[in-house]
Amino acid sequence: MSTAILTGQPVPGSSIEGDLRSLGFDVRIASDASDAETLLAQVPAGRRVAVVDPRFVGHLHALRLGLTDPRFDLAAIPGAVTAQPAGRHALTRAMARENSVGGGTALAVDSLADRVVAALDADGAGVHRPELGSLVAAVPADPQARNEARQAVADVDDEAVRLKSAVKARDGFFTTFFISPYSRYIARWCARRGLTPNQVTTASLLTALIAAGCAATGTRIGFVAAGVLLIASFVLDCTDGQLARYSLQYSTLGAWLDATFDRAKEYAYYAGLALGAARGGDDVWALALGAMVLQTCRHVVDFSFNEANHDATANTSPTAALSDKLDSVGWTVWVRRMIVLPIGERWAMIAVLTAVTTPRITFYVLLVGCAFAATYTTAGRVLRSLTRKARRTDRAARALADLADNGPLASLVARATPVRLGNPLLVAAAGTVVLAVSLFSGVTWAPVAGAVVYTVTAGQALCRPLKGALDWLVPPLFRAAEYGTVLILAAQADVNGALPAAFGLVAAVAYHHYDTVYRIRGDAGAPPAWLTRAIGGHEGRTLLVTVLAAVLTASQFKVALTVLAVAVALVVLVESIRFWVSSGAPAVHDEGEPA
Repeated sequence: MSTAILTGQPVPGSSIEGDLRSLGFDVRIASDASDAETLLAQVPAGRRVAVVDPRFVGHLHALRLGLTDPRFDLAAIPGAVTAQPAGRHALTRAMARENSVGGGTALAVDSLADRVVAALDADGAGVHRPELGSLVAAVPADPQARNEARQAVADVDDEAVRLKSAVKARDGFFTTFFISPYSRYIARWCARRGLTPNQVTTASLLTALIAAGCAATGTRIGFVAAGVLLIASFVLDCTDGQLARYSLQYSTLGAWLDATFDRAKEYAYYAGLALGAARGGDDVWALALGAMVLQTCRHVVDFSFNEANHDATANTSPTAALSDKLDSVGWTVWVRRMIVLPIGERWAMIAVLTAVTTPRITFYVLLVGCAFAATYTTAGRVLRSLTRKARRTDRAARALADLADNGPLASLVARATPVRLGNPLLVAAAGTVVLAVSLFSGVTWAPVAGAVVYTVTAGQALCRPLKGALDWLVPPLFRAAEYGTVLILAAQADVNGALPAAFGLVAAVAYHHYDTVYRIRGDAGAPPAWLTRAIGGHEGRTLLVTVLAAVLTASQFKVALTVLAVAVALVVLVESIRFWVSSGAPAVHDEGEPA
């Protein structure tokens, strides 16, 4: 249980003690500032502790936001400050310093909690202050001010604000107008019955997997059921985040599950559609794999661009200014959010097309829509990058290098070649072009030679820090090269089962790349070096697949792809699960990708 220390007797008629207890706090009352310091020292080190002014007037949800959010070691609102175990030392030090200045006297005209917050700010402790909006949180100095504050509390519906804040401020058109108006009430229903966001996330995954199973039947009623269940899965997908925000049930594990399950649901559904099409005599595995490759590469473009620019200095451009201006006009905001085909619009489109058309048509429309969206977003980011005068940091360069996923072969090339080629992006693009040409040459060993050139250029591309204006394109270029190689060689094998095996391999590798992204977002760095060595890096896997395609028969190549997919999946999943359930995992809370 958490502990709240009131720095004096509550004002008659105040609900502060009951409010704190309703939030799970054990309330203790201090007679003066010195006693508050003593009580603070008595709280077990593993507990959250809050220091609250007894004169506090405000909404219960304001207290909840300020004192119970698990994402922050230190947080405060007017009249209250809280610390989790990691922030206890800073809080204790600030309290001791304030008492030594104030002499331990009772507080009649000043708030000890607010003075402690000022001391924490002076120490650079990083105190989180939630956005309260219309919620009230105040420490009135006299009866008149208290009455005014109480009236302000009565004028604002605490529960309405809580429900509204459970919904993301920035979301797609379909989600905003067709899902969130009722999913927030589902979130509240779940909260009142003690359900957790992780349970809702798991329910969303199971619903999507059942939808994929329905699609795999290949029947019209199965396709209709699949479309309905896919929408239901998306409703639950929105609900889990809204439940987390409504009840402040954030967790590292929950953030990881939410981020990875979204991809698992979508790609499992692609596989279900392909299986359903196969039952009807139509082979669309190449389309399913192409959709997964395109969607993953789109996300890598988003991740790389954001990592390259989020802490850059002098980070402005005319293109960005125009974009901000367009976002100030209502209708353009929704048009721009829809044409990038975010997850809500994309899943709605897939669900409807599944129900009323065929898997092939569904994939055709999906590929065209995603290709247009990718072209639009990438072109805009290229223009921003070219018109910016940004200076990128060493951290950004390191993040891009980690996202590139170079393996031991590329690293060996970088160490062994004294000559350094030119611009990293141009070097990487040249190697990718050589690889692509070799894949379509029709010569058995040409892809192997192309992969060797690709390996050399991959090592050369990372010989210099990725700080150029467009160097953030290097990681997505590598993703397209590796995934595309697997797709093309599996299609050229022209044997039943090769493309499904390739689908499994790309899914396993893509999971590794998503896992890398979320570790970097949490400032935990890339996965351990042994993992990259074990699975070969992007260039090692690309070279291996080309060699297997050259030396094995088509049937043997299919088996080899299957074995490789299983091996990569086992290694990356075991390491990923170990990391994300460990105490050192970062508290990354994904708010959803625009794509």
